[in-house]
Amino acid sequence: MSDDEGKLEGPDLALGVSLSDFKNGMLLGHVDKEAVLLVRTGSDTFAIDAFCSHYHGPLADGLVVDASVRCPWHHACFDLRTGEAMRAPALSSLSVWQVEQAADRVVVRCKRDHTGPARTPPADAPRRIVIIGGGAAGFAAAEMLRRDGYGGEITMLSNDEAPPVDRPNLSKDYLAGKAPEDWVPLRPDDFYSELNIGLRLRTRVAAIDGKARHVVLGDGKTVPFDRLLLATGAEPVKLKIPGADQPHVHMLRTLADCRAIIAGAATAKRAVVIGASFIGLEVAAALRERDIEVHVIAPERRPMERILGPDMGDFVRALHEEHGVVFHLQDGVTEIDGRQVSLKGGSTLEADLVVVGIGVKPRLDLAEQAGLKVDRGVIVTANLETSLPGIFAAGDIARWPDRYSGDSIRVEHWVVAERQGQTAARNMLGLNEPFDAVPFFWSQHYDVPINYVGHAETWDEIAVEGDIKAKDCVLRYKRAGRVLAVASIYRDIDSLKAELEMEQNPIR
Repeated sequence: MSDDEGKLEGPDLALGVSLSDFKNGMLLGHVDKEAVLLVRTGSDTFAIDAFCSHYHGPLADGLVVDASVRCPWHHACFDLRTGEAMRAPALSSLSVWQVEQAADRVVVRCKRDHTGPARTPPADAPRRIVIIGGGAAGFAAAEMLRRDGYGGEITMLSNDEAPPVDRPNLSKDYLAGKAPEDWVPLRPDDFYSELNIGLRLRTRVAAIDGKARHVVLGDGKTVPFDRLLLATGAEPVKLKIPGADQPHVHMLRTLADCRAIIAGAATAKRAVVIGASFIGLEVAAALRERDIEVHVIAPERRPMERILGPDMGDFVRALHEEHGVVFHLQDGVTEIDGRQVSLKGGSTLEADLVVVGIGVKPRLDLAEQAGLKVDRGVIVTANLETSLPGIFAAGDIARWPDRYSGDSIRVEHWVVAERQGQTAARNMLGLNEPFDAVPFFWSQHYDVPINYVGHAETWDEIAVEGDIKAKDCVLRYKRAGRVLAVASIYRDIDSLKAELEMEQNPIR
């Protein structure tokens, strides 16, 4: 039971505890009706908020690495000394408490004042930074620039209607009706004005002039820059069949897209999801939560087999079927005529609502126009700088040299985009830090989370530990004996340990 339920676990730490009370170096307790986690690492003892600032994951179930603790749910990381959120997806710091120790007795005193990291940008930091894109990477970069003490101009150019949002929520709890909309924005609207971040919404960038050091907007106006971050993200692949442009046919990428699906779901009885991608199946799960009949149409034999393998693909299919989803695999859609969806196999389905989730493609037009080196993504160095000095790229468009696999990779994961935005921000300030985070993503299907660390485009072996059907498993995807990626269900600590092992054993 957590403090969310009105009850606090463990001892009152203000009264003191013995070092023998610690389990695996941690002890969950409370101080002044707040849940507090005591962490013992080396000869030091720290006291920090017990729950992650991202989705409230229980840090007592996480992993301590040196003077930090990692969240078991989505692999955020916090500095035990300062409470700072060191790694996305957490962005907000945690409170820390003063700890006193005498002999083997530890007492937690008052909460420390949060002063934030004492970092000063280099004296030669650029005067003007422009960020193109209002998604995960662009937002994380702007936030990190200000967190690092950067005082110059920050301009964010976004063609979206809404300020940056928590996009994973759009296909999960918010779409399912289990999360209010005020959970969706990454920060309140006044965050941008208070931090003097010039967020320009509904703004199209027409071109980048690398020589003149400015971007050209759709209306012909220009915005100068000393450093530029290209974070244009990806866009959904459009369905090119008759009837795909009807009002009840949707794609899901933006908050406006999600609102439109929710509005359609309010009166829908039957829905068709085209595509068995992560997004497609998360949408299917969300619509089943709303008690809508759902049919999924996809060309593959098993959902998610290309990424997770056949056994996990069979599990995912069975899980959705247990919740009433009907699959039409190795099939496709030829036409949408009103409420009639025609399949290649010859059958038809009734649908009040259609959601298309057949993949995304990186937005590379601006990069190509600017003359950046492009190969299935924008080619960047380990520091995320493109082929034009002073222009960086992060997020879904970036192809970078991965230290662990030794490959040049591009991934479309939310957490990766945020972490790349943070690294790009520091490198735009001249700090010269390589991006060395191991890719991570999670997918939620009803009450079952699937965590995935690493990146395996191909493998020659999948080693399964535990029982997939029992929702208690770790799968290791290997090539030539080397583990490239690890997927897990309810094995959070194993997922964290796999991430750490990959960090500590790179090829590059």
